[in-house]
Amino acid sequence: MLKKFLPNEHVQRVLDITPARLSDMGIKGIITDLDNTLVAWDVKDATPEIIQWFKEMKEHNIKVTIISNNDKERVSIFSEPLEASFIYSARKPLIRAFTRAAKQMNLKKEEIVVIGDQLMTDVLGGNFAGFHTILVVPIVETDGKITRFNRMIERRILNWMRRKGMITWEEK
Repeated sequence: MLKKFLPNEHVQRVLDITPARLSDMGIKGIITDLDNTLVAWDVKDATPEIIQWFKEMKEHNIKVTIISNNDKERVSIFSEPLEASFIYSARKPLIRAFTRAAKQMNLKKEEIVVIGDQLMTDVLGGNFAGFHTILVVPIVETDGKITRFNRMIERRILNWMRRKGMITWEEK
């Protein structure tokens, strides 16, 4: 069961994921988390770097859907200026929002990656739904109340995986 928490890949930040690399993998779509994946959880708007990242994905015909457990106001304020599809109140790690995003993009599971900063929601949900998962380092170390609890559990899971030799990356 704990293997469902193991991402397929780990990168420092979402900006390390390039359209060329995704295209080489046969990827045509991204399902991404919002808070602490694209911007800090308390930042309302996309940064210039994230705006450019979305633009590059669009130029390479890679569809991006943002799925977040946050409310409609938070997710729409961020997503609409980027002209990005979004699903709010996603209830991750339940798979419904992941499969809905894939259906909206009209892509197969093997053509989509899931990107997020949390094992308990993004990676677990993406893995349960059958997608390739990429864990990113959280943008900031502060979190909301529920996420702080999740991080405590995640640390234990990551430490267990590290002891078992399941993790091949080093934390910076």
